[in-house]
Amino acid sequence: MPTIAIVGAGPKLGRALARTFGAHGFDAALIARNQAKLDTLAGELTGDGITAAAFPADVLDRDALIQALNDAAAKFGGIDVLEYSPGHVELPTLTMPTATEPAHVDVEMHFQLYGAIAATRAVLPAMREAGAGTLLYTTGAGSIDPVPQVGNVNAAAAALRNWAINLHKELDGTGIQAAHVGIDVSIGTPAVPGFPTAQPEEIAPVYWDLHTTKRDQAELVFSL
Repeated sequence: MPTIAIVGAGPKLGRALARTFGAHGFDAALIARNQAKLDTLAGELTGDGITAAAFPADVLDRDALIQALNDAAAKFGGIDVLEYSPGHVELPTLTMPTATEPAHVDVEMHFQLYGAIAATRAVLPAMREAGAGTLLYTTGAGSIDPVPQVGNVNAAAAALRNWAINLHKELDGTGIQAAHVGIDVSIGTPAVPGFPTAQPEEIAPVYWDLHTTKRDQAELVFSL
């Protein structure tokens, strides 16, 4: 069975991705910080008829993240799709561009870009050997059209977007798809009054399209 590894698996987008890919015969490797929450999610997916397993790791602990992905590959016989979308446990410090200090961006770079690079390096060698695979990276749409109120977060997200699109270019012709997904809505509940909101089940098919019919595209943006 093919396997999707979801870094940042949770009850919203992560669960929807597992169900979307699971409906097409994928197993799901669930990676996030909290073992208990992962076990609950794995149990829900198992109830849906999807084979799922939890591999706890914090993306800020890159050795643990790599080990979790190695353990997932060992359990399932490989990882065919990597999706990277970790969420903060608490709302991060948000800064306007003029109030941003290097440290404000640095913590976000570790969380977004550096974690994604570490996860990719863990799974890419096997994908290269197989000549197949999919690497998907998620940010908010502020990585494309930044908003001053979240200047430091947008800067790191833009760095991840840039790197993912560049990775797509490098891997062109290898059989491996790399792409960025920009989400221009709140997921599930509105983050800001009046801001567009979509359910995770509406967003997840974008990832399936990138894995299947839109492998030539480096980026898709979900918006309403």
